[in-house]
Amino acid sequence: MSDPTSAAAPTAAPRIPTIDLRPWLSGDPDTRAAIARTVDEALQTAGFLLVTGHGVDPALRAGVREAARAFFALPAEVKERYAVKVGGRGWLGPGAEANGYSEGTETPPDLKESLSFATDEPFDDPVVDAEWYAPNVWPAEAPELRALCEEYLGRMGELEKELLTLLGDALGLEPDFFSRHMDHPTYGFNINWYPGIEVVGEPEPGQFRIGPHTDFGTVTILDRQAGKGGLQVYTDDGGWEDAPFDPEAFTINIGDLMARWTGDRWRSGRHRVLPPPADAPAEELMSLVYFGECTPGTIVESVPAPVGRVAYEPFDSHVYLRGQLDSITVD
Repeated sequence: MSDPTSAAAPTAAPRIPTIDLRPWLSGDPDTRAAIARTVDEALQTAGFLLVTGHGVDPALRAGVREAARAFFALPAEVKERYAVKVGGRGWLGPGAEANGYSEGTETPPDLKESLSFATDEPFDDPVVDAEWYAPNVWPAEAPELRALCEEYLGRMGELEKELLTLLGDALGLEPDFFSRHMDHPTYGFNINWYPGIEVVGEPEPGQFRIGPHTDFGTVTILDRQAGKGGLQVYTDDGGWEDAPFDPEAFTINIGDLMARWTGDRWRSGRHRVLPPPADAPAEELMSLVYFGECTPGTIVESVPAPVGRVAYEPFDSHVYLRGQLDSITVD
């Protein structure tokens, strides 16, 4: 992502570094402290990291994609049986979502389809259940999908807790500062399918596979594929740049809730997914996107100065999340 430099010239640290979790989990204090500093610096500038050493089997990731692809290949009238709005459990068809709306930009709808799943264990509170829990709807036409997704989501929950522990350490706080709010979290999981123009048609002006936006929750764990019509990340220094890619890595970004929690020390990672490229119009990509949240009813208070930079009024995490989800729904 940075300009080439001569062998003699110093190389600038990447705006989006790669963090290997293995030395974080088993390293000495100095190694762990260096990793925490790198995380803190990256989240102040871009809000993104790449993470390796996570231990999630590549075969599991490939299996989820294969099972989901079988569903997306079905006729539209079959998929319509599972149609939902944003925040529901099922199929988000073409035109259902416009992420640019969350920034106040009335962009055309995003050029994608999604299978959307979420929290699979009910809460003890009927009010919370009514708002945030509904049974997942697993398409009968893709029978392998449920077991694969449930295994994958179990791994994502474990990884999210480890990442939140790292984030607490990166701010010099107690290791469980964030993770203790994860005793019964909600989460969202989208399998995003980005077909070529033979499916979606020629993009309209200002239309993306996913429009420019920030995510809404704590951390997002993204398993993505490389492509010309792929992920771009925005930084003040570089503007819009193609996100670095490592097939072994997860791409991690923090969301609005986490940015506010840190008093805007860390920035919510602004990003977009480009439309099908003109020189590869049939390009097809699929992303697995885990949106980490926390336990409903968590009151988020900004980390005070000197760590935090802005003191937001305390707010209920899920009142905030519901408002953000509603903002991107195309009526």
